[in-house]
Amino acid sequence: MARLLASVRRVLHPQTLLHLAKIVNFYSYAHIEPRRRLTAGPGLRMAPNASLRNGERITLGREVHVGERSCLWAGDNSGRITLGDNALLGPEVFITASNYQTKPGTPVMYQDKDERDVVIGADVWLGARVVVLPGVTIGDGAVVGAGAVVAKSLPAGCVAVGTPARVVAWRSGAPAQ
Repeated sequence: MARLLASVRRVLHPQTLLHLAKIVNFYSYAHIEPRRRLTAGPGLRMAPNASLRNGERITLGREVHVGERSCLWAGDNSGRITLGDNALLGPEVFITASNYQTKPGTPVMYQDKDERDVVIGADVWLGARVVVLPGVTIGDGAVVGAGAVVAKSLPAGCVAVGTPARVVAWRSGAPAQ
């Protein structure tokens, strides 16, 4: 009985309730509000803990799957993110259409942003923890292995891995050259 009372006191503690309110507010800011503004085809499956920014600049095709803890961060002003039909994002994929600039003399967080569109083709699979940077296009049918960092565009039908991502094979079975 004493354990139950202690648990109830912890749950009802003002700091616990305040922290819960912060989590709910963050969830609304990072998921609910941007999701209402994005454009998505039918059959979207998005993990409830996916993080979105600037949903009005995110377009998702038909039957897209966004994995757990993935982040789709469109630019504040112009950088768009587009995913084609049947795109599959594994857990913790991070796609950003915006990066800070790095000019000397100004702290990074106060720099202007470099915003460029990201286009992920149809039937693309991004494995767990793939990072896609601004300005990248990944062609239809490409597969990007877990943990890769995609800093440059990838062609259709390729299999790419590594940091930075590089083509190692083709879905057709042909070896990379």
